[in-house]
Amino acid sequence: MKAAVVTFPGSNCDEDTVIALERLGVEPVRRWYKDTDLGGAEWVILPGGFSYGDYLRSGALAARAPIMDAVEQLVARDQLHVLGICNGFQILCERGLLPGALRANRDGKFRCTWEGVRVASAPSAWPGFQVGQSFRLPIAHREGAFTVSEQELDRLFQEGTVFLQYCDREGRVVDEAANPNGSMGAVAGLARGRVMGLMPHPERAVSQFLGSEDGLEFLRLWLQGR
Repeated sequence: MKAAVVTFPGSNCDEDTVIALERLGVEPVRRWYKDTDLGGAEWVILPGGFSYGDYLRSGALAARAPIMDAVEQLVARDQLHVLGICNGFQILCERGLLPGALRANRDGKFRCTWEGVRVASAPSAWPGFQVGQSFRLPIAHREGAFTVSEQELDRLFQEGTVFLQYCDREGRVVDEAANPNGSMGAVAGLARGRVMGLMPHPERAVSQFLGSEDGLEFLRLWLQGR
């Protein structure tokens, strides 16, 4: 199995992502934002970081990079599994491959903490994830508060697009006031078709030495998509 890892100017989690994939026995294919193909990979990860220094809006400039044309074309043909992590999630929303937007955190500050996330709906493309399953993963962002209209949020829940929600240590979903960034509906991640995005960093939780191995399990389940 081959999985492409895209590097944009300002990416800083691409090497962590490559290491995590190698630990899972996956061949990483390194792609640059100016590339126009994914090197034959049917899996792609848009890693975290600060693409283009987060100028304009986080992910807004990277969403227009040449490599994203290739990503969108393969998504339209149902030939690609996509995972956007943190800045990668922002890029997917800016490109329109996932709904909504990620705005500044409730307190306006950069948050770097360990958080619980709970599977809110089982995506059809990733049957390995089970509703109620929880993971302990780190976040590291200043613009991670998911936002849409109230009507749109209700629709996303109804159609099962809300994939992950922030939760406490007992696996109970926390409300907007208690979640780490003020995300509407405590949304930590979305999944639509074969496109998935989340704000926490599974690639930073791949060994007990780092604080948790939950990220390795998360990536393993993602790689079992169909």
